[in-house]
Amino acid sequence: MRASTLYRIAAVLLLLFDAGHTSGFPWSDPKWGVDLASMRSTHFYIMGFSRTYWDFYLGFGLFVSVFLLLAVVLAWQLGRLPPESLALLRGTAWTFALCFAAITFLSWKYFFMIPIVFSIVTTIVLTAAAWLSAKQVSTTRSR
Repeated sequence: MRASTLYRIAAVLLLLFDAGHTSGFPWSDPKWGVDLASMRSTHFYIMGFSRTYWDFYLGFGLFVSVFLLLAVVLAWQLGRLPPESLALLRGTAWTFALCFAAITFLSWKYFFMIPIVFSIVTTIVLTAAAWLSAKQVSTTRSR
């Protein structure tokens, strides 16, 4: 399989991951007994702004949605590059894979099965793509 195909697969996985994360808003189920009203009503001042725990909870949840969307675009763009260009972006490719390895660990430590599975599969696909992109260039040059 080619690295470009793996990056396209990763882009689709990441899009599904992002859609699932975002559609889970407000990321809480009333059956869990979480008091969202107190999160919304407990105000504190930080650096001149009045905020609530809900503001931070909501803001960080949306941060994740935006960064997952950025990851979708990055994976798709990497999938469009010729092997020679991917070789020049080897550091980016490996950083992307390592980032998702860290996300896999964090998902395992703090979340539940769906993000764990998406993180594991995405990490495997991105790692394989990074490895193959370097290998494909060396194979092409030796011919």
